[in-house]
Amino acid sequence: MIPAHEALVVELAELIAIPSVSADAEHADDVRRAAEWVAARIEAMGGSVEIQERGGRPLVIGEVRASTGDDARTVLAYAHLDVQPPDPLELWESDPWTLVEKDGSLVARGIADDKGHLFMLLEATRLLAAAGELPVDVRFAIDAEEEIGGTSVVDWVQEDTGPVDVALILDGGYATETLPSFCTALRGLCYFHVTVRTGERDLHSGLYGGAALTAPHALMQMLAAVMPGPNGLLPEPLREGIVPATEAEIAGWAALPGGADELSSHGARPVDPQATDDFYLRTTAEPAVTVNGFESGSPRLQKTVLPVEAIANVSIRLAPGQTTAAIGPVFERLLREAAPDGADVEIELWSTGEPGYVDPESPAVVTALDAFERTLGTRPLVVRTGGSIPVVAALSARGVPTIVTGFMRPTAQLHSPNENIPASALREGLETTIEVLRRFATLG
Repeated sequence: MIPAHEALVVELAELIAIPSVSADAEHADDVRRAAEWVAARIEAMGGSVEIQERGGRPLVIGEVRASTGDDARTVLAYAHLDVQPPDPLELWESDPWTLVEKDGSLVARGIADDKGHLFMLLEATRLLAAAGELPVDVRFAIDAEEEIGGTSVVDWVQEDTGPVDVALILDGGYATETLPSFCTALRGLCYFHVTVRTGERDLHSGLYGGAALTAPHALMQMLAAVMPGPNGLLPEPLREGIVPATEAEIAGWAALPGGADELSSHGARPVDPQATDDFYLRTTAEPAVTVNGFESGSPRLQKTVLPVEAIANVSIRLAPGQTTAAIGPVFERLLREAAPDGADVEIELWSTGEPGYVDPESPAVVTALDAFERTLGTRPLVVRTGGSIPVVAALSARGVPTIVTGFMRPTAQLHSPNENIPASALREGLETTIEVLRRFATLG
């Protein structure tokens, strides 16, 4: 049923060759060409498709109906066709837009993130439809602005009223080189811009220091009110609504690299002695506050003044189960309550993003886990991630169980020269996606 490896590579190479860099306006036509390539494949399967114009960029929306009748389950398949710029070109060992096979790997820009996965979704659907064996309706939402943080697909999910029983997102990978993984929870975000003023102008620190309120002292006092306590966790008002990690999730952390190794491999240092042991708890299952920038006074020139203004960007990553509507106002209230008398405070909420959560024991997740184990011989690890994928949060808000997974490895060199996946991942990913679609037909 599945074509030979060489035939798959030839066809995938067509998509790889289109330099669909969404961040570069000079490649706008290439992004559109990639969207047209995807749309043409959906049409060739006998599906319906449209390329929507949203914010000046294409969004491919399509559907291929089940071979088995009108009462089939509906799967929403998501991937993205845009890629990162290839720079720096001199570090590539081959042309980034030419798919090459070398030392057991397929190498090209976008092969792992995310054109290889997009191809798997399309080809799995095509093969089942061509054989008259597609057991589910497959709806496609193929993004062209994932790499620049666009919201078109999120807006579409929120507007859509069509049927969706389960979503399959192939934009992820293995937890280790040999252990596949599913991501069932992501954190959200509230990003604040805080300005504090404590007078009319900067003052001489010799004449007024010790008596006059200063803006950096006031702002530091405010920020301290939302920072972690001695146990490494945020104040309780900022932890309301958390969905705790399950026993299975906690057990799965033991299969991942230790927190000390994760930090040291990126040149980072633990914030406290317990941080390495609690690494996965703190980075995936708890909210976290970060001061992203702080500006006041004269940090580079010797200037003996009492600064009258201080500015900070501060963000809180929300844990699964929390909402921006609930936590955002609490965060702002804690900041304001901690401000000393005499401080004029302005707080702006610059951006938000909701967390996403899928019950790891839901029938859809268990069914997909069974499919992966059937084809790969290994049951995927169920994990959370500390980052945010807005489309997952949007689907979660609709109550759609969502599988976030993929076949890239930690050595994929995402967003870097010589991006790659194992050559074997192409076929294993296709076989597994076919098995997942078959099993989704049995969902109650």
